[in-house]
Amino acid sequence: MSHEAVNNHPAVERVRTALLEFGITPEITILSESARSAKEAAAGLGIEVGQVCSSLIFTLGDSSEPLLILTSGRHRVDTDLVANNLGITHLGRADADIVRIATGFAIGGVSPVAHPAPLRTIIDVALNDYDVVWAAAGHPHAVYPTTFEELLRITGALEMKVGD
Repeated sequence: MSHEAVNNHPAVERVRTALLEFGITPEITILSESARSAKEAAAGLGIEVGQVCSSLIFTLGDSSEPLLILTSGRHRVDTDLVANNLGITHLGRADADIVRIATGFAIGGVSPVAHPAPLRTIIDVALNDYDVVWAAAGHPHAVYPTTFEELLRITGALEMKVGD
């Protein structure tokens, strides 16, 4: 896909519109290489992997209720730690269908915003270690700069340590 095609992709437009509604003028960057993983995004942007805000969907316990975790790319989510902090037995890994239904995005392009309905969200406190973090903008090649505080404000997330 060309840079223009990605920039005009309906999912990227949805993110752009949502950010504008929050009073944020989005600076969406289109990467030549995929940003499906934090490592790929960091390499494409020339930043530390910890500055990448990965938007991961889990399920709460045995239900299909989605939970969005905004995590630093520098570590994996400790699902036992998060489940314990939430007072539930475990977190399940959401499959591609649950991710798309809950967020409206495909895995690899899940944005922290612009979902069909509000999602219960947790934000990794490790993201607060960086002045700027980069989040997916609705497509595996599209990202935008933001901050921990801005993500907290626009998602209503619960702050939590989610990994080491």
